Amino acid sequence: MNIKTILNILAAMLVITGLTMLLPAIIAWSYDEPDLYGHIKSFLICLVIGLPIWLITRKSKSLNSKDGFAIVTFAWITVALAGSLPFYLTEVIPNFTDAWFESMSGVTTTGATIVGNATTLPHLINGIESMPHGVLFWRSFLQWIGGMGIIVFTIAILPLLGVGGVQLFKAEVPGPVADKIKPRVKETAKILWMVYIGFTFLQFSLLCFVGMPWFDSICHAFTTMPTGGFSTQNASIAAYSNPLIHYIIIFFMFVAGVNFTLHFRAITGNYKSYFKDYEFKVYFLILFCVTMFIFLNISFSNSDWTHNNFLISLFQSLALMTGTGYANADYELWPFFSQLLLFFMMFFGAMGGSTSGGMKIARVILLIKYAATETRRMLHSRAIIPIRIGDRTIGDDVIRNTLGFFLIYLSFFVLTSLILTALNYDFTSSLSVAASAIGNVGPAFGAFGPTDNYALLHPIGKWMMTFCMLLGRLEIFTVMVLFSRTFWR
Repeated sequence: MNIKTILNILAAMLVITGLTMLLPAIIAWSYDEPDLYGHIKSFLICLVIGLPIWLITRKSKSLNSKDGFAIVTFAWITVALAGSLPFYLTEVIPNFTDAWFESMSGVTTTGATIVGNATTLPHLINGIESMPHGVLFWRSFLQWIGGMGIIVFTIAILPLLGVGGVQLFKAEVPGPVADKIKPRVKETAKILWMVYIGFTFLQFSLLCFVGMPWFDSICHAFTTMPTGGFSTQNASIAAYSNPLIHYIIIFFMFVAGVNFTLHFRAITGNYKSYFKDYEFKVYFLILFCVTMFIFLNISFSNSDWTHNNFLISLFQSLALMTGTGYANADYELWPFFSQLLLFFMMFFGAMGGSTSGGMKIARVILLIKYAATETRRMLHSRAIIPIRIGDRTIGDDVIRNTLGFFLIYLSFFVLTSLILTALNYDFTSSLSVAASAIGNVGPAFGAFGPTDNYALLHPIGKWMMTFCMLLGRLEIFTVMVLFSRTFWR
């Protein structure tokens, strides 16, 4: 392993993360709030640690595939550690475990929060709404950076990765196959970020236009596109009575759940690329069916066939399917059938190449097609039956990767559930928290539903959740390969 190169890139990321802390410092200064000095201290710590290491190791440039896995995993841990400093040093979250949990939840776009419980954080009497503006901005900005990917961001702005950027890109971009838009990875990274920034700015403008305050608009734009879900309000999106705000957020949650390669093709004139894509059609069909099932279920149960029921059905289906985790209703009050559908959506996720969490629809399709193909092979043992998704033939290596991913994904879901039940949490809470953590969803069910938070979760549970958040965001193998003996030989 090229230790100097790894340290050089990690140090560069630490410095960049530190520089971005000046943004919440400016917000704190403009609102004349006391968290200003905490942001400045965090900036100085990142600079003092990162800059000397970067200068000492700046001549090292070589990278191999093994370095790529190490860099991607440790980069996210480094940024999460740095991201916890503003929470901790501003004393908004005085406990380091909680600050680390909030930061990792932010950067992995999970959206689970420990803020909101006056018993554990008595200085925040009104929960999230008591937090200083600088800290609110920082937790939203963390999600925005993590949404498109720290490595993709670094490839886009720094030339130091060179050809090694290919390994890093493949290790970080979500989905069974990492599509390159352009031959050079750096060009692909820049295009992805340009599309991402464009959608974020458009959402910010539309939210301001329909009446959401500008600060809330920018924070929600920063947390919708990465499918993060942090809000500036305790009640999340339910705090806003204007249905136009809900529909704008619905539209951009849907956009964030689509493969960004399709967005680029549409922007360059190929609008039909959406409807030609098999995964997109399945994504739309699943969303439509789940929304209608929930709408019918909750409308029958309370004999209320109103527009509001349709709105909350669509919103919550999309919020949990994409892993955004916003709430505009308490879905724990819904019939059990609707709750179970939402629970399943935590596993599905949206499209590969999007900013959503979960397994991704492409993998779900592939698993179903693989099962059907194996059934046919039982009848025709000598037949060669290729597996296709749309017009694309799927190679054996992708099938093996998907089967391995599915097995490990379920294994960690079961393991996390067992640990939480051992900590004396009920069956519903344990299962849903495990699914929420590894699927990067945020809210769960039971003791950690949409109107609750994770403040009272046992510290062991919080550390286990942060590990699952990292596993889910980096598609498991990137992290798990570091635990293999072969890697360290």
